[in-house]
Amino acid sequence: MKKYIVAALMLFLLTSCSQLESLPGKLPFLSIDKHQQQNGSDHDDEKAEMKSGGPVLDEAYFNVIQETSGKKVIQNPENTLALVNKLFGLPEDYIPADLKRPDVTFPFGEQDLEKSLLREEAADALEEMFEGAKNEGIELYAISGYRSYERQDNLYASEVSKVGEEKAAQVVAVPGTSEHQTGLAMDISSKSAGLRLNEQFGHTEEGRWLAENAHKYGYILRYPKGKEDITGYMYEPWHFRYVGKRAAEEMYKNQLTMEEYFDIVRKI
Repeated sequence: MKKYIVAALMLFLLTSCSQLESLPGKLPFLSIDKHQQQNGSDHDDEKAEMKSGGPVLDEAYFNVIQETSGKKVIQNPENTLALVNKLFGLPEDYIPADLKRPDVTFPFGEQDLEKSLLREEAADALEEMFEGAKNEGIELYAISGYRSYERQDNLYASEVSKVGEEKAAQVVAVPGTSEHQTGLAMDISSKSAGLRLNEQFGHTEEGRWLAENAHKYGYILRYPKGKEDITGYMYEPWHFRYVGKRAAEEMYKNQLTMEEYFDIVRKI
């Protein structure tokens, strides 16, 4: 009799184990979903990507700085993304090696003036931008491009003599801190603005076209309205800086100044 009872118990236990093994498949809350495991892993990867996301830039495009006589001087000024502002200046003797005159319209005609020059890459892009504007019925004039350290020094000294150093620094760059010395910046105007460089240009059809389209050609509106505390300069709707199409697109899309761009871009 005992043998029958033991045999019956063993049969019951074996049957129960078999049923328990199948329960997770029948009761989802008891099972570990492989798909959920995979999704969890993917989600973690996405979170990591978001955390490390944002624009990236090759190390060569970041300023290399050396402090000299209390000034932070850029040691790689030939960099097309050199961040030149009131904090970071250019060497006094820096003159771009590839300056050329772009084939665009100047108000002073064919006169051989320093301010008609730009670095080759920026000059070629300016020609494309002016041609693009012309195709849409927009007539632009290049007013002032490259400016040597010596020329900037004269302009700054003249402004200081008129309004004093504090006010002069708000409208004219201290020698060495002007983007014009890079050969990558051009002041642009139109007949509708009287070929002048003033805020009115930003309200003209030409000024609006530039603000909305310059990035397509690698240029940015360098000193936008509302960002004066960041750039250190007043709103200048006429001042456009060449940075290349990729960086220009990032800055335009995210409404960033160069200062803000370099605050978030990751070095690779």
